[in-house]
Amino acid sequence: MSKKIAVVPGSFDPITKGHLDIIQRSSELFDEIHVSVLNNSKKTGFFTIEERLALIEEAVQHLPNVKVDYFSGLLVNYCERVGAKQIVRGLRAVSDFEYEMQLTSMNKKLNDDIETLYMMTNNQYSFISSSMVKEVAKYGGDVSSIVPKNVEHALKEKYKYILSSDN
Repeated sequence: MSKKIAVVPGSFDPITKGHLDIIQRSSELFDEIHVSVLNNSKKTGFFTIEERLALIEEAVQHLPNVKVDYFSGLLVNYCERVGAKQIVRGLRAVSDFEYEMQLTSMNKKLNDDIETLYMMTNNQYSFISSSMVKEVAKYGGDVSSIVPKNVEHALKEKYKYILSSDN
């Protein structure tokens, strides 16, 4: 019997407890999960790819069947490379669905063998986005309930550096 492998893709800039909720629940459904950071050369992230990978690896270290990786190019090509037949995407609200449906339709057109599964984010995390986390952290707001400890620390350090270099 072959392993059930799924990919949980995203920018994870930074990873939030909402992301972790989806990853944790996915890890219970599949033999192997690849949390894969999209390396979009047209976008400059707040955290580098290397920083994001390290933050994710630390946050998921308690999940033995989760691997952390990055990719550029087409998600379906990455799925083929790692042997994944499923993509898991989190949905926070109905507003996410239209965009996700477009992505899924294109991925299905590119590779009909790969299925996309949607998982509703736990209600306590449904309002969280990485951009909102960065905005709150930038102004010294408390993000401890919405990001893992290591991410909270990394945000504080990065903003301390940015704010001190602006002076």
